[in-house]
Amino acid sequence: MTEPAFLILTALVDAPCHGYGIVREVEQLSGGRVRLKVGTLYGVLDRLAGDGLVAIDREEVQQGRLRRYYRLTDSGSRTLEAEAVRLAENARTAVDRLRARHARPSAAGGPA
Repeated sequence: MTEPAFLILTALVDAPCHGYGIVREVEQLSGGRVRLKVGTLYGVLDRLAGDGLVAIDREEVQQGRLRRYYRLTDSGSRTLEAEAVRLAENARTAVDRLRARHARPSAAGGPA
């Protein structure tokens, strides 16, 4: 799963949200590191909807423009949880290996 897809699913955990709200939430979740462009957002949302991970919750007209709200499906919630567990396990493995590396004396006598 791509990072934008992961963050979009995460943004939808608490409540349905419209496109601009998702963009803001993803930026906040990533500490400003991920800034989705509109084309990227809707491309990912279309793929996630096609996979059954998100669905359209409702549509509203705001200031003459259609605002579409997306929600996380049950399948999306399960998929996000599995991905979060996978990422956490991978991160834990990397940290454990790095700690073990730093704890070993270097064969050359200097830093490894």
